Amino acid sequence: MSLNFLSSANILGQRALMRVDFNVSFKQNEILDDFRIQRTLPTIRLLKEQKAKKIILISHLGRPSKKDQKFSLEPIARYLEKLIGEKIYFLKTPVGSQLVDAIEKLPHHSIILLENIRFYEGEEKNDRGFAKQLAKAGDCFINEAFSVSHRQAASLCAITEFLPSFAGKLFAEEISQLDKIIKSQKRPLVIILGGAKADDKLLLIERFLKQADYILLGGVVANTVLKANDFSIGRSLFSEEAIAAARKLGSQKAELILPGDFVVLDQNNQKRIRELGLVREKDDILDIGPITAATFSQIVSKAKTIFFNGP
Repeated sequence: MSLNFLSSANILGQRALMRVDFNVSFKQNEILDDFRIQRTLPTIRLLKEQKAKKIILISHLGRPSKKDQKFSLEPIARYLEKLIGEKIYFLKTPVGSQLVDAIEKLPHHSIILLENIRFYEGEEKNDRGFAKQLAKAGDCFINEAFSVSHRQAASLCAITEFLPSFAGKLFAEEISQLDKIIKSQKRPLVIILGGAKADDKLLLIERFLKQADYILLGGVVANTVLKANDFSIGRSLFSEEAIAAARKLGSQKAELILPGDFVVLDQNNQKRIRELGLVREKDDILDIGPITAATFSQIVSKAKTIFFNGP
């Protein structure tokens, strides 16, 4: 894959459409973790230094099935204002000529955040028509949403057909780090995979089975592999869609290590330790157990390269 990096771009006087990942957790309208927002600030500042005519930020939040206010990005716009120290123009204007006109009316060098891009059907369908309309709002496109760039979405993929496109600073950094792991890692190489999106993680397992020394699994990823191999996981979360792929996992170079014990919540809402094979029908797996934690720790302590992908 050939990438053009932002460092090679001339942004002077251009409307820069930048895809970011502001899919952060909220509780009572308070942002719980602003890491993803903070990581975009260097690129936003670089675009300001390069005197971009407008900086137009595009993001999703959650997986809304319709235009639901609880998935609005407006609280993030207000939060971003505090971080950057200048006004962020938040636009709910529909994608199309109205949006182009609304952006044009704002002051030069403005920072603009558009409403949740997943409010549009065309986004997750990677619809070329929708992407073309979105592209009219900018003169160039910058991808700074590495964490979702495996997805076929209009604001990530189809849009690049209509605008000069570049990888942002964060994206370039992620590519550089992955390149080291794939091409010149020090061994032992340990891969740690957890979190909820098992179908995405299974692709990583397949990729690294030939290359890593150890792959340690937890979370929904582990639950799914265990379920696929007929182990009881009680009422725990797993990915039904990923079961078939999990059954096909075979041992290659890497040693694939699954939890041997768990912390569970039983039917009486009491935390218990259960060994693999002894998880009860009404148990809900919360985490790996102490024996697994000790095993994982021993492996990690010997690692020379660690790749972690999780929550």
